[in-house]
Amino acid sequence: MIKFTIPGEPKGKGRPKFSSKGKFVKAYTPETTVNYENWVKICFQEARQQMLTGQLHAELKCFYSIPKSFTKKKKKDASNCILRPTKKPDIDNICKIIFDSLNGLAYADDKDIVSCKVDKYYSDNPRVEVEIWMV
Repeated sequence: MIKFTIPGEPKGKGRPKFSSKGKFVKAYTPETTVNYENWVKICFQEARQQMLTGQLHAELKCFYSIPKSFTKKKKKDASNCILRPTKKPDIDNICKIIFDSLNGLAYADDKDIVSCKVDKYYSDNPRVEVEIWMV
């Protein structure tokens, strides 16, 4: 089993950007995406986890900061998981950036992940908790 935490606000995979010079169009990954992918790799490596093989299941728990604009009641509901985030980034983009980052480190390729569960919560400690295990 792989288990580690990515401190900070959850991020989603950014769409590729395009630039053109004359007849040539070049696609590139946004800098914020590259930085977060590198952060995920560092967090994984610091947890000293082993590579997994075979069919895998992944669970992500994404914790967002509680907005300062929330009322006391909303803050309490957010802390008690009664009120959950319905904001960006989308769950699929969070999975994409984390799973792509772990290619070749946690597993050979993210195609090995055959099932996935993702939850979004509020917390005073923003982070993403990652667990991956063989099915």
